[in-house]
Amino acid sequence: MAIITLTTDFGLKDHFVGAIKGAIYKELPDVTIVDISHNIGPFNIQECAYILQNSYKHFPEGTVHIIGVDAEPTPETKHIAVLMDGHYFICADNGIIGLLNSETPPTKIVEIAIHNADSSAFPTSEVFIRVACHIARGGTLEVVGKPYNNLHEVRDLAPSVSDGGNKISGVVLYIDNYGNVVTNIHKNFFEAYRKGRDFEIQARTKVLRKIHRKYSDIIDYNLDKSKRKGPGELLAIYNSANYIEIAIYKSNPRAGGSANSLLGLDYLDSITINFK
Repeated sequence: MAIITLTTDFGLKDHFVGAIKGAIYKELPDVTIVDISHNIGPFNIQECAYILQNSYKHFPEGTVHIIGVDAEPTPETKHIAVLMDGHYFICADNGIIGLLNSETPPTKIVEIAIHNADSSAFPTSEVFIRVACHIARGGTLEVVGKPYNNLHEVRDLAPSVSDGGNKISGVVLYIDNYGNVVTNIHKNFFEAYRKGRDFEIQARTKVLRKIHRKYSDIIDYNLDKSKRKGPGELLAIYNSANYIEIAIYKSNPRAGGSANSLLGLDYLDSITINFK
């Protein structure tokens, strides 16, 4: 059974997500539709790339991924369909594919050429669905467009190194549902410069000197319960995507705060690591 995923910045208040699903089922009743996320920050392709990087590989090869973030076409932003890492991606050429393909370059890219002259401002419904259903039926990319070689590139939010390799400067890449703050500093990048040294992670006025493997590692179960650290404690971990994440153990953003709110950290705010 074919699978089509949806990743958009539409939210769930409006009719858009329901309209997309209805249009897909109308054209391809037996397809499986999976929502990856509809809560991407408006036009935030970096956040979209982070979520897709950490989700698409969990789907079978041949899955079709519709990306409805900053999708309106312009003379400088074409609609494209991409085969990459065994998966199909349908989106605007707004830099998202460049952010996704750091490890695996695209196998094939076509510029979609099935637009109507009177296309509206909702291309995800009008164009992307037709292409997605075509591919899900087993159709080829060549039928929907022509080869495309001018892929738009957006500078990735990569961390930088200074002070002779003694300092890493990063930024907040993503804030999850718990208010945990994900940095753009990957474990491999961090370890390549750490070289076994002690370190300090500077997040606003807070300093962290240890990175845990999981949230509950902050608790020393050998201590009496009255002496243990627990909910409300600040910690750093390598998250499931192996990026350094700053969190408050068992935080609830809606009742008591989170790393995002209590530390005043937001998207693109600075995070610094100093090696000793």
